[in-house]
Amino acid sequence: MLRTHEAGTLRADHAGQTVTLTGWVARRRDHGGVAFLDLRDASGVAQVVARDEVLAQGGAHDVRNEYCVKVTGEVRERPEGNANPDLPTGDIEVLVSELEVLNAAAPLPFQIDERVTVGEEARLKHRYLDLRRPGDSSAGSAIRLRSKVNAAARRVLGDRDFVEIETPTLTRSTPEGARDFLVPARLAPGSWYALPQSPQLFKQLLMVAGMERYYQIARCYRDEDFRADRQPEFTQLDIEMSFVEQADVIELGEAVVREIWSLIGVDLTTPFLQMTYNEAMARYGSDKPDLRFGNELVECTDYFKDTTFRVFQAEYVGAVVMPGGASQPRKQLDAWQEWAKQRGARGLAYVLVQEDGELGGPVAKNLTDAERTGLAAQVGAQP
Repeated sequence: MLRTHEAGTLRADHAGQTVTLTGWVARRRDHGGVAFLDLRDASGVAQVVARDEVLAQGGAHDVRNEYCVKVTGEVRERPEGNANPDLPTGDIEVLVSELEVLNAAAPLPFQIDERVTVGEEARLKHRYLDLRRPGDSSAGSAIRLRSKVNAAARRVLGDRDFVEIETPTLTRSTPEGARDFLVPARLAPGSWYALPQSPQLFKQLLMVAGMERYYQIARCYRDEDFRADRQPEFTQLDIEMSFVEQADVIELGEAVVREIWSLIGVDLTTPFLQMTYNEAMARYGSDKPDLRFGNELVECTDYFKDTTFRVFQAEYVGAVVMPGGASQPRKQLDAWQEWAKQRGARGLAYVLVQEDGELGGPVAKNLTDAERTGLAAQVGAQP
């Protein structure tokens, strides 16, 4: 190994040790014949201190950001008052005795700094530089977390005797929800392979073959239009089991998700809350509700079963109560109506509960006295 330690692992108890580090110069500061370099590798950043004569010996007088270097020196505690509490290595620095430039850096298209905002086009064009950027929200951190997620899933499934099997990626066309990506077959002119949209058929055949418990972190390919939730290629955790019931599938899913979330310090309690499709639609009007949304639907179908108001003569009538909604300006109420129309609804009927308990708004005048009297209590609305 070119190095004895990783930069981000050095601590105060390493003081007095001679270490060799490798990495990229994240920042350089010069103070009276001494250069302070922040040396970054995959583990983190450590401050190294090099005198001008050491830089000269290594031909590194012009060393600057993103030069790849190798340094050897003694770890020492920083002088009193110079510690950096924001860095895990902030209590120490390395006094350099040797410095070697492994590779010089050309001028960069953008700064490798988490505090600098960089356009997406530049980041994608220079992805190898973007992946160097530090920070928990960086692309490099996401890739490392993804690796841990894959390992966690494998750990759970391996403990349950699942077999990881790689299925073919050059196969025949099996149309699913999108178009196939095609690869010409050199040995059969005029024919082609299709890249799989999912391993569906293969995993079903594996169950027929008696494998019983299969999984794969599978690459899938779908030729479809770009959207925020669509990619031409993506990775999925693909699982198939034989001789199981619904409860077994749910329990396995909970175990995998719990193990994955523990990677970011979240301890999930199992079993998870369960909700039927009918309950979700009745309470939220969605089969994937956000349970943080407290304004649930209140069914009013029976309440308006004898109504003469044609808008409410429907198979289903539901309401959402918005506390304080009566204070909204007419402009806002009209904007919500337009929003609903843009999404396929005919409109948005609203009733305002005034401070005196009376109902207002364009819909209220179309209701009977009995309907107006009991509506607020029916839906749980307050003035």
